[in-house]
Amino acid sequence: SPDGDAPARSARAPRIYTRTGDKGFSSTFTGERRPKGDRIFEALGATDELSSAIGLAGEFSSEQGHTFVEQLHQVQCMLQDVGSNIATPLSSARDAHLKQTSFSEKPVLELEQWIDSYSEQLPPLQAFILPSGGKSSAALHLSRAVCRRAERCVVPLVQAGEADPNVAKYLNRLSDYLFVLARYAAMKEGKEEKIYIKPEP
Repeated sequence: SPDGDAPARSARAPRIYTRTGDKGFSSTFTGERRPKGDRIFEALGATDELSSAIGLAGEFSSEQGHTFVEQLHQVQCMLQDVGSNIATPLSSARDAHLKQTSFSEKPVLELEQWIDSYSEQLPPLQAFILPSGGKSSAALHLSRAVCRRAERCVVPLVQAGEADPNVAKYLNRLSDYLFVLARYAAMKEGKEEKIYIKPEP
């Protein structure tokens, strides 16, 4: 440098890879090492995919100026808490773990309020709706389908006493919310929802 001092060393960014999972095992929040094929990691992966799908739906919806985008962001934050609960199997959790990762019924009740609010504004269902209605709506339908899979992954964990029942309730209610929201987005954008038509025999 001009004044003769040694150049300041730039802080080294931490590596994104750890190599700790190279042998097919990963850790739960409680410190257990389990195979990556364990149903806990299957549920965590489905929940992560759900948040990613909702993120994509949120981007499409934001481009259209939808006011519910902030709700989708709240849902993504809540899915982080869902993941924390799933990653903390109750069979090996200590009180400190449970305090950090408990999941209450409050977010379930909030989803129900949102569902009721949008449902009141929608025309009644007259036929089976296919995922459609514009990019926002179609992406929300895709999110709903991923949500159903995440729920199917979580239910066995709840039944085995490894995850909080409110986590499964939340995912169940979330799929209903995403369905209603998809219809609402199509209505707001003036896009036609495609309906199921039975093919001619």
